[in-house]
Amino acid sequence: MKDTEKKKIGVIPSTDILEMEDGFHIIMDMPGVDADDVTIDIEESELSIRGTSTYMEASSNLRRLHTEFGAQQYERNFTLSDLVDHDNVKAELKDGVLRLYLPKAESMKPRRISIS
Repeated sequence: MKDTEKKKIGVIPSTDILEMEDGFHIIMDMPGVDADDVTIDIEESELSIRGTSTYMEASSNLRRLHTEFGAQQYERNFTLSDLVDHDNVKAELKDGVLRLYLPKAESMKPRRISIS
């Protein structure tokens, strides 16, 4: 058997997108990724998320016979609608799960009209 190459493999992370009253929530599985290794960009209406896992990469003296948890390159792109307040998006990464909060734009939030 040959050792596994140290080449990063592109992975589309498992993702849930939820709409709640306060906004949209994106929950993304990114095991082995540190917060410093994640980039989140919004350009016009495009949301791009990239993360790199460096699991076991530092151990160069290992002879890898089979690796499914090796270094990974995660990437996911979304098109945002006008419903999202692009300036107030928040992100948190904890225990390999990335959580993004995309609040609804004030003009799109439900409101009650009073009758005069």
